Formats: sequence, structure tokens, C-alpha cells
Amino acid sequence: MTAARNRVLPGFGLSLGYTLVYLSLIVLIPLAAVFVKASSQGFEQFWAAVSAPSVVASYRLSFGASLLAAAINAVFGLMLAWALVRYSFPGKRLVDALVDLPFALPTAVAGIALTALYAPNGWVGQHLEPLGIKVAFTPLGVLVALIFIGLPFVVRTVQPILEDLDTEYEEAAVSLGANRWQAFRYVVFPTLMPALLTGFAMAFARAVGEYGSVIFIAGNIPMVSEITPLMIITKLEQYDYAGATAIAVVMLVFSFALLLLINGLQAWTAKRTGRER
Repeated sequence: MTAARNRVLPGFGLSLGYTLVYLSLIVLIPLAAVFVKASSQGFEQFWAAVSAPSVVASYRLSFGASLLAAAINAVFGLMLAWALVRYSFPGKRLVDALVDLPFALPTAVAGIALTALYAPNGWVGQHLEPLGIKVAFTPLGVLVALIFIGLPFVVRTVQPILEDLDTEYEEAAVSLGANRWQAFRYVVFPTLMPALLTGFAMAFARAVGEYGSVIFIAGNIPMVSEITPLMIITKLEQYDYAGATAIAVVMLVFSFALLLLINGLQAWTAKRTGRER
């Protein structure tokens, strides 16, 4: 009776069972079906599907652009979150609301809007074209789209930590002779690092699987601007389900490995920050 009364979560067994069933139906079983379908073909067919030159080029573009976009968002997302938390300026509420726009905007609409802006005859593209900078229908356009859809993840992850961070620690560092950069580097940044890595991981995960906002601005030029999700859609349209699942398995394994590495780095950073405190 006493043990049951002291439980933090009443009905833990039932809650855990429901959680495992729900997780299995929504995540584990569909992912297992992908692996089963991919294994239905021989190794030679599997390898031929995942190592085709066009598919390998799509891996480089999807993962490379996603990592670069997440890194750029980590830098500028931190700066934007800092400005929203630490400063007051005209239009602050509007800027804060606009951060969430990629969440609410349908991805296809975002892709069409970015293409209209950065096309050679677009509002922005027509000024970049004389400079020899082509954005739409190039890998650079893919990067722009991935930055657009990933920025809110970093801002909304870092912003609450900044709001809870007491400025007294920075003031104490300054009173001890530290300049602004040193106060940020040794006092603020270690506290923000776990949240920043979380935002980076979320932005990367979203970018890897993004399709709607990229498909229009990419141009889908073979070996140049074809993303991996497009290769999967193409295989499905050709009724090559085994080939599509094979490519999906490679994306899943690489994405899981990278996210596991990032999460491990995040845990190590949080533990190190806790010891330093």
C-alpha cells in the first residue's frame, strides 16, 4: 500500500504498456516494414539500387546540404534568439511571429515562393544573376530552402534557455574583468550548448527528409540538384518498391547514426557543463 502510494506515476505499468504499443504502431512497425521490404531482394539488387551514380549524388546533396543548413541555422538562429530575448526594438513581436512561419506554411507554398524570389527573373534572383550567382535550380537553392525550414527549430530551442538564464552571472564575470566576448564564451555559451545541439539535430533531421519546399527550387537536374527523397518518389512512381525501400534504408541508417552522434555529443556537453558548475 505504501509503495503504491509513493509511486510518482500511478498506473505506471499500464502507461508503459500503452506507450510501447503506441510507439510500435506508429514508429517501430513501419520502420521494420521498410527493412523487411528492402531485404526481400538480393544483396546485388540492393547494392545496385543504393549505389547508382545518381543516387550517390543525391546522398551527397541531401546530407551535405542538410548538415550545412543546420550549421548555418545554429549560428544565425542563436543570434536571432539572442536579439529577441535580450533587446527591445520596433516590430519585435512581428519578427517573433515570423520565426514560426515555416511551421505554419505548407511546404509546397514555401517552395513556390522561394522559387519565385530566387529565379533569374525573380525579385531577388534578377539582382543576383548579373553577379554570376544562381540560386534557383542549383544546389544553392536547395541549401536556401533547407535553411528556411530549419531556422525555427534552433530559435525555439535556444530561446527558452536564454529567457531563463540570469544575467547576474554575466555581470559577475564583467565585474571580475572579463570582456563581453569572454563573458559569452565562458559563462553563457556552455549553458546554451546542449540546447543549441538539440536545435541543430532537429533542423538537420527535418532537412534530410524535406521534399515539398525543395522540389520546386531544386530544378531536379540529374547528378546536380536531385535530392534523395525525390529518388525515392521516382522509384515509387516506377513501381520499384524494393528499390525505393533500399534507398530509404540507407537514409534511415545514416540519419540515425548522425543523430546518435549528435545526441551523444549533447549528453557529453551537458554532463561536462554540470561538472564545471
